[in-house]
Amino acid sequence: MSAAVLRLSGVTREHGQGDVVVQALRGVDLAVLPGELVAVMGPSGSGKSTLLHLAGGLDRPTSGSVVVEGRDLATLTAAQVAAVRRRSVGYVFQDLNLLPSLTAVENVALPLELDGVRGGMARRAAREALDEVGVGALAGRFPDEMSGGQQQRVAIARALVGPRRLLLADEPTGALDSTTGEEVLRVLRARCEAGAAGVLVTHEARHAAWADRVVFLRDGVVVDQSGPAAAAESLLPAGGVG
Repeated sequence: MSAAVLRLSGVTREHGQGDVVVQALRGVDLAVLPGELVAVMGPSGSGKSTLLHLAGGLDRPTSGSVVVEGRDLATLTAAQVAAVRRRSVGYVFQDLNLLPSLTAVENVALPLELDGVRGGMARRAAREALDEVGVGALAGRFPDEMSGGQQQRVAIARALVGPRRLLLADEPTGALDSTTGEEVLRVLRARCEAGAAGVLVTHEARHAAWADRVVFLRDGVVVDQSGPAAAAESLLPAGGVG
C-alpha cells in the first residue's frame, strides 16, 4: 500500500486557556492516500476548518502529529513549513485570499514564483491551471473585475498549479452555481485520480458523493466514516449542517 500523503495521529487542538479552553479537535486520526479524495462533513463548529488548517500547516496541534509526505510539520521551522505549503499543498480557502493588485494569472503563478520557478515558466503553468478550471480567458483580469464564481475558480486554479500532492478545499463550490460546482469537483476528482490526495470540507451530501470516503466530525471527534458517499445523506444530523 502507498504511504499516506497526509497523516494526522492523535491530533488535539485547543483554543483559549484556563476556564475558557475550547477543544476544536480531540484525538483525531486520519490518513489520506495518493489517489484518494476524502470528504469531511459535520455541523458548524465541529472542527472541519480546524482540521484543514492543521493539515495545511497553517496552525499547529496542541498535541499529536501532522505528517505531510513523510515530514512531521511539528519538527520543521516556520520557513520549512512555508516551503512544504508552497511545494506540496494546494489550499482553497473559503474567503479565497486572492491578492487584489494581481491579475488572475499573477495570483495563480505567485506560489511557483515564490518557490523560485522562473516567471515565464510559472505563467505558463498558471495559464494551464486557469484553462483547467474554465477561466483561461480571464488571465489578465483583476479580482474586482470578476464575479464571485470566477474568483472562486481562480482560487482553485492557484491550489492546483504545479505538482501539488495534497489538495485541501474548504467549501470550494460555495460561490458557484450547481453546474460550475460540479465541474470544479470533477477537476479535483481528476487530480486525485492522477495521484494527488484530497480533503474536501463540504456540507452538501451531493458534493461528498465525489469522494472515496466520508469522515463525519462532531464536537471535534471523528464519529463515523463511510465508503463512497452512499452514506453521506444518512450521516447528516437532524436539521442539516452548517
